[in-house]
Amino acid sequence: MKKLSFPLIKNPFDEADLKEGIKVIKSKQLTLSTKTTQIEKYFDKKFKVRNSTMLNSGSSANLLAFQTLINPYRKKRLEPGDEVLVPTLSWSTSFWPIVQSNLKPVFVDCNLKNLNIDIEDLKKKITKKTKCLILVHVLGHCANMDEIMKIVKKHKLILIEDNCESIGSKYKNKYLGSYGDFASFSFYTSHQVSGGEGGMLTCKNSDDFQIIRTLRSHGWIREIGKNKNTVFKFKKSKYLDKKFTFCNSGYNLRPTEVSSAIALSQLKKLDKIKKIRSDNYKKLKKILKEDDKCSKYFEFIEENKFVSECWLSFPIILKKKIDKIKFLNKLYKNGVENRPIISGDFSQQPALNKYKIKKQKLYKNADYIHKYGFYIGLYSEKLSNFDLKKLRKSFKKSLS
Repeated sequence: MKKLSFPLIKNPFDEADLKEGIKVIKSKQLTLSTKTTQIEKYFDKKFKVRNSTMLNSGSSANLLAFQTLINPYRKKRLEPGDEVLVPTLSWSTSFWPIVQSNLKPVFVDCNLKNLNIDIEDLKKKITKKTKCLILVHVLGHCANMDEIMKIVKKHKLILIEDNCESIGSKYKNKYLGSYGDFASFSFYTSHQVSGGEGGMLTCKNSDDFQIIRTLRSHGWIREIGKNKNTVFKFKKSKYLDKKFTFCNSGYNLRPTEVSSAIALSQLKKLDKIKKIRSDNYKKLKKILKEDDKCSKYFEFIEENKFVSECWLSFPIILKKKIDKIKFLNKLYKNGVENRPIISGDFSQQPALNKYKIKKQKLYKNADYIHKYGFYIGLYSEKLSNFDLKKLRKSFKKSLS
């Protein structure tokens, strides 16, 4: 396997993170214990959210958000065929939970300048059947949240924020992930904050929280903890063991204590991580923009003065003058790993045809990103001037 100078992912863990993980292993409390409780409480306080629930992934968080919305215990649940707006530039598990919940996905194109949902196309896609919007914050950036919230309130939409790529980012000094009725976060290895794996789901409604807690772990009534049971009404049986009473459907989406411990250790350093990633982004953008050859072929996403980004990666849009496939293959050979932006235009994925998902023939902007967009790793460790010059050299060599 080729040794890369600039892989997509570098080891994100320091000695302090590893020590926290080892402590858990030695304690023999490996699932749903002290560290999971601690990270949930810390998350509420740090991001000014409520009802945080630690899970095994951000994908599971999206799944549980939709499964909560259709759950028979929910007072105002979504019905089969209700429409959910979803960005075309999104990830598999931002999309499939909609289908798995028997709801109807409606794709919305992206904005070429910031890669996030296109607000004008969003307005056009709303119908009487539209009940929900899942908003994917892309790579640490976001759309105009003032406009988004106006639309959400006007049409009384349920808002789910998929913030798996944008933990720590803010819009007008308010954390992304604190706007919606639900928000998902990821602690995957390549993300800004990592537990190796893991995710978080937050929600504003306390009844939804109780549904989420039971769905996370087999449908157990005991999972609502010390909270007063305001949701699950059922006839008690003499022979039902209280510890083994199942009041709801459920999954096993519990995190490990190791993931919780390591992610908590990293969360406490998020402000430092954000600054390093922001500095890396600015320096890399500057050195490429100032180079005549690179600036001739590369476009960069438009930044917004109201957004304080915690960047996941460094996205680049190629101008049409260049063959993307050949260029990216050369770039890889020159030591720089690269990949599509999220999954590219998700409407073009082959699985949608098998499941007979209705869609437009073309989402113009997402298609452009699909054909000409890519990103490289950014890292939570400082890029030196030597690193930056080496990266620029690799780009220029690949353009030759």
